[in-house]
Amino acid sequence: MAPNSQNPRVLSGMRPTGQLHLGNYHGALRNWVDLQYQYECYFFVADWHALTTGYEDTSSLEDHVWQMVIDWLGAGLNPGACTLFIQSRVPEHAELHLLLSMMTPLGWLERVPTYKDQQEQLRERDLATYGFLGYPLLQSADILVYQTKYVPVGEDQIAHVEITREVARRFNHLYGREPDFEQKVERALKQLGARNATLYKSLRKAYQEQGDADSLKQAHALIESNNHLVLADRERLLGFLDGTGRVILVEPEVLLTQTPKVPGLDGRKMSKSYGNTIGLREDPDEVARKLKTMQTDPARVRRTDPGDPDKCPVFDLHRIYSTPETREWAAGNCRTAGIGCLECKKPLIDEIVAEIRTIRERAREYEDNPELVRGIISEGCDKARDVARATLEEVRAAMGLEYR
Repeated sequence: MAPNSQNPRVLSGMRPTGQLHLGNYHGALRNWVDLQYQYECYFFVADWHALTTGYEDTSSLEDHVWQMVIDWLGAGLNPGACTLFIQSRVPEHAELHLLLSMMTPLGWLERVPTYKDQQEQLRERDLATYGFLGYPLLQSADILVYQTKYVPVGEDQIAHVEITREVARRFNHLYGREPDFEQKVERALKQLGARNATLYKSLRKAYQEQGDADSLKQAHALIESNNHLVLADRERLLGFLDGTGRVILVEPEVLLTQTPKVPGLDGRKMSKSYGNTIGLREDPDEVARKLKTMQTDPARVRRTDPGDPDKCPVFDLHRIYSTPETREWAAGNCRTAGIGCLECKKPLIDEIVAEIRTIRERAREYEDNPELVRGIISEGCDKARDVARATLEEVRAAMGLEYR
């Protein structure tokens, strides 16, 4: 069941780790806020994924889930424009994960770059578990169960989308071929009309024999613009173009988003594990105090010492928050010691405090009314599950698991 080409579906999730900070906001959440008005967006709390590395202590998980949802709403996610839900409330994720695990080669999971990276970074935890090995496939199920067109990621996450594409391709190859596929394709071609059917065949030949990408693009447009085709016939014709079969699971595409470097108060990457964060709902006075003491270029020991903006973590925040004029002023005066570090921080502090104050004010409605938050999530879970159920019906039927 392919998504409506006029309104492409986007899906992304986030592990619940409690209240979010500026690193989370600029790394993903701010992009989500923009995307919700451009696409049909589904954003989920990845609580099962939280268990892959934190299974031994779940005492704070529930609070983390609700605090993160409040942060999302405070940051500007609009339940009227996007669907917000909790992964574990849609069990179809788990069922699809199980079914995909039956046909996914073990080597595909072992070669995911973050598998060995996280094992190295989290050596103090026992990650020799089936869940940790299989989490990339659970991510694939998360994406595929919604027939997702785009997955917003930074460049370091492209590998996760690529394995999902491979899984969908393998599934469609194994289960997309109906016994009478060619006959159904011929019947579908008659629905196009004689002229369009002839054009379709010539475009297919150009693509399959010469690898002409423009012909493939034209053929897709020809099929998707035809109002006489039912959904199953449209998918058969698309699959016939690629030399496979009916498309059951849609191969998602990467939607590259901006992921600026967000330094923590000590100059390292902003992270809860480093204790160097600025929370999205933190008290503005505390935010200002933290930023005043934030590490700068270590070469500026005295007020009169010149500095290098490229070695100063504060300037990374200027790149995110400040206007070009302010950045030029800060960089020039840093290099010449024309201003001190506290003076350099002043316009930055004003911008960050103003942003956090807005998020706090928007979030207060939800902090004071937890039932409102639960209602939003309940409605989102129902909507998400309707979509996921439809996908699983097709998957079960394709795999021969619907017994009548």
